[in-house]
Order: sequence, then C-alpha cells, then structure tokens
Amino acid sequence: MFTLEEKLGYRFKNRALLENALQHSSYANEHRGAGMRSNERLEFVGDAVLGVVTADYLYKKHPDLPEGDLTRIRAALVCEQSLYEVAQKLGLGQYLKLGRGEEQGGGRCRPSILADATESVFAAVYLDGGMDAASDLIHRVLLDKEREEVVEERRRDYKTELQELVQRRSGQVLHYELTGTSGPDHAKQFTFRVTLNGRELGQGTGRSKKEAEQSAARSALAQWNEQ
Repeated sequence: MFTLEEKLGYRFKNRALLENALQHSSYANEHRGAGMRSNERLEFVGDAVLGVVTADYLYKKHPDLPEGDLTRIRAALVCEQSLYEVAQKLGLGQYLKLGRGEEQGGGRCRPSILADATESVFAAVYLDGGMDAASDLIHRVLLDKEREEVVEERRRDYKTELQELVQRRSGQVLHYELTGTSGPDHAKQFTFRVTLNGRELGQGTGRSKKEAEQSAARSALAQWNEQ
C-alpha cells in the first residue's frame, strides 16, 4: 500500500479506508463471515466528491461557457473511460481484492471495476483528509491540461463530420462495416471500416462498436484531408 500512497501523493492516517476502497463486492461476498465490506459505499461518496470538484474546476476555468457545455465537458471528464485511464496510470488493478470468479474472469483489467475503484479511492482520501486532499488528488490525476485535450477530442463527432463532408456531393453512400473482433469478453475490441460508394476510406478499433465507428470515421477524415 505504501507504493500506491506514493503514486497517489497522499499518506493515509487510516489506511483501512484505502484497503476498503480496493475491495470489490465479489471479494466481500466471499468473505462475508469475516465482516468484509465492498467498496460500493465509498464509490457512492467518491462519485459525489468527483462531481463537486469537477464542477468547481470547470466553472472557474471556463467563465464564459453556458451550462450545457459545462455539463457535456464534465460528463466526458468523469466518464468510465476517463476513470479507467486514471486507474491504469495509478496501477490500481494490481491492488484490487477480487473474488475467485471475478479474478479468473479478468476483473483486474475490467474497465468498469477499475473506474469504480478510482471513485472509491477518491472517497477514501476525502474521508481521511477532507475535501482539500481529495481535490488535490483529483486535480493531479484527472483535471490537468492533457486530460482536457483528450476530452475535447472525445467530444468530436467524427461520424457527423464525415457525413456532412460527404453530403456536399450528391449520390454519395457511406457505409460502416464490422470487420472483426478480438480479445476476451472483459476487454473486447471491435474493428470497423467505413466505405464511400464501396471504396474503403478508413478503419478503426474501439472497446465498443460506437467507439470503433468513430475511430474509423476519424481515420477517413484524416485521409480525406490529405487528398
């Protein structure tokens, strides 16, 4: 746990909070007789703390943006993918306590589990050190310049951009086609290609079909702009 505290940049006074933040419900269920608790209650608190800190950050950073834009940016910043990436950066997967079935099923790498654990860790820091400590951590690992650039990139709708570009000419037909899947169920990757009038424009992969289609459209736009 000392190594994780180093990564977090925070030393716990009550380390039991951090340990609880890393206990998945599958582990708690298998050790119910020992009074183990899952991190679900901490996840509940962490979600609220993250929401407040992120809203405060965006309100101050973007004084001219309307409520709708602030809401969309916040949603992208605190989405499962963003929290999963934070967990990867911190190496949370290696510290998780999972039940045997979840362990064997690849739970240590499952995005939803890691994202929930990230929120639970935020809550543990909040309960141990207060809002300032939690805010400092959230700013360090999530609300930085690089992260906002990633979020802005995610907000772009490449499929719509490509469709609008293609529609400048009449009689154009765009088509997205699933060409393959790979990886285990907990980390499935989809591959799509996009064609224009039967000619391939680009390919892309993603953790969902929607994400893969967007990736293919992005590739197609890049090739289109190079022509």
